Amino acid sequence: MKNIRNFCIIAHIDHGKSTLADRLLDETQTVTSREKQDQLLDDMDLERERGITIKSHAIQMAYNLNGENYTLNLIDTPGHVDFSYEVSRAIAACEGALLIVDAAQGIQAQTISNLYLALEHDLEIIPVLNKIDLDSANPEEVKDQIVDLLGCDRDEILAASGKTGLGVPEILEAIVERVPAPVGDPDAPLQALIFDSVFNPFRGIIAYFKVVNGSLNKGEKVKFVNTKKEYYADEIGILKLKPEPKNELKTGNVGYIISGIKTAVEVKVGDTITTVERPCAQAIQGFENVKPMVFAGIYPVDTEDYEELRASMEKLQLNDASLTYEPESSAALGFGFRCGFLGMLHMEIIQERLEREFDMTVITTVPNVSYYAYTKKDEKIIVNNPSDLPDPSKLDYVEEPYIAAQIITKAEYVGVIMTLCIEKRGVLKNQIYLTSDRVELQFEMPLGEIVFDFYDKLKSVSRGYASFDYQPIDYKQSKLVKIDILLNGDQVDALSALIHQDNAFTLGKKICAKLRELIPRQQFDIAIQAAIGAKIISRETVKAVRKDVTAKCYGGDITRKRKLLEKQKKGKKRMRQVGNVEVPQSAFMAVLKLD
Repeated sequence: MKNIRNFCIIAHIDHGKSTLADRLLDETQTVTSREKQDQLLDDMDLERERGITIKSHAIQMAYNLNGENYTLNLIDTPGHVDFSYEVSRAIAACEGALLIVDAAQGIQAQTISNLYLALEHDLEIIPVLNKIDLDSANPEEVKDQIVDLLGCDRDEILAASGKTGLGVPEILEAIVERVPAPVGDPDAPLQALIFDSVFNPFRGIIAYFKVVNGSLNKGEKVKFVNTKKEYYADEIGILKLKPEPKNELKTGNVGYIISGIKTAVEVKVGDTITTVERPCAQAIQGFENVKPMVFAGIYPVDTEDYEELRASMEKLQLNDASLTYEPESSAALGFGFRCGFLGMLHMEIIQERLEREFDMTVITTVPNVSYYAYTKKDEKIIVNNPSDLPDPSKLDYVEEPYIAAQIITKAEYVGVIMTLCIEKRGVLKNQIYLTSDRVELQFEMPLGEIVFDFYDKLKSVSRGYASFDYQPIDYKQSKLVKIDILLNGDQVDALSALIHQDNAFTLGKKICAKLRELIPRQQFDIAIQAAIGAKIISRETVKAVRKDVTAKCYGGDITRKRKLLEKQKKGKKRMRQVGNVEVPQSAFMAVLKLD
């Protein structure tokens, strides 16, 4: 046990942790030159294209220092705020963390929030200054920021470059010297923490875990504490580039277990594994069910594909446990699913993965968050979809979720960022100068306001310098109303939205104007209306395409033309009664990008 080191890499997006992980694998010769490629641990096409880590990965390296052999378990973590639960579970499986800071960008919001997660679990932090070879690098200033943040000595900060491999041997030495060996009782009953799971179409679900106490043998009967399910450990082993089977895993080691599990619900990240013969007295602390933040409807473009979409969602959930979904139906779009996501990036990625991996073309409705509605009879209703909102005559009040947002930016952008947050009904709670040029702003704001385009706007007003992180706090009472969109008097439920009363009128106007541009003209007039309850607040009309029926008259009396026009008018009237309107997919998406 004393020669095992479990560590993870934490950083803000794009600070180079996947590249640095590649260098660590090269240095310890874990991969052969034939297997080598950039961002080796990111195995999804989508991850490579966008340059982000979506799923955390674990890999074991063998390292020799001063004639002694060490086993290093690296657990790579995602950097984006949407995947912070995965990060927290990966951190719980480690004793140390490499905190990577970009020498050109400095400390950003995600660096700080991930650092706090690591400190909560008492990890040994090794600060690493990455991208030191860039011309725009500013190592001395960024070192000052790290010293202020961690309170460490300047000599403890390691300088490195993931691109050139500079400083990588020093990082490995520091891991062995500074990160403590895992503590645990080898003779106690088995206690193992699941920190990740992946789905394999041939073997079922593979759970990755760290043995905290005791040991696990192949073929033993194990029990998952929170789900209370029991299985046989058909195969256990360690995680090299390809899984390597073993007969026993001892305390402190990181490995995988295959037990033929078919459904995602049975394996929860953060759960505890123990043996049936000698169960442990209590589960490992910190397990919680993933809480979705953003809800949206996903519908197949063709209603016949509903069953196929259900199968795709099930498979996708096996690979991504944080996706939740339940069936729902919409008058406008037929049958589909109400899905819960961790955030907007997560939603985009799920949509892309459905299209790429399962060849499903889907329509996504306007995303929203969940609200609590209280009726006059004092009933509490959870509203995940605007159409669940009770009738205004029965409704007493609505509560919406609030978040504590933390924005780190350069001092020159404070004004525009404050304006943006206050527009989104944010309240400034605190403003801290981290250095003379970097400010941390703390806001409380409604989650519903940041769902749409807040992140994009923040990046554009701050020229990409502001970084953003948030935690949910609680629900507060708000004056919310439901806007309905009517086409020729028929309500399109997929376009409904819950919105604050003060913004309802302008939003209704904008949606109607936008739909007028996007809905194709028909042979009859189309009335587009926005309504709150029974009150119409805005209207636009898509004019009919008219045929010139009088073109064949040359000269002659006006009555001949009149007769033809009257005949056309009757036909149009009959057409309007039965005509229904097709709404293109672009119209659903355009509502999100209103500005």
